[in-house]
Amino acid sequence: MLMKISLFKMFLVFLKIGALLLGGGYVIVPLLNSELVEKNNWITKEDVVDFYAMGQCVPGIIAVNTTLFIGYKLRGKTGALTAFFGLILPPFLAIIFLASILLKL
Repeated sequence: MLMKISLFKMFLVFLKIGALLLGGGYVIVPLLNSELVEKNNWITKEDVVDFYAMGQCVPGIIAVNTTLFIGYKLRGKTGALTAFFGLILPPFLAIIFLASILLKL
């Protein structure tokens, strides 16, 4: 069952998670619980644990894999891509910013 959650709101929630996500895959669990379970009530705590376990089972970054599974549950393929881009945008922009500073040095 796909929920009718605004893609823009979903993007903003995962953008916030991406900006706060420092320290690897284990850090995403409390962030997901806070934002998706407690504040927005989009998924359950059991869903977070299940999607995190699935994210560990497939190759790649655990946080990104978990985000893709959650986004897919919420809004299908479009939701998965929206959540993915929201999560990776802050670190991507930080890398671009730091690289531009290093180029000037």
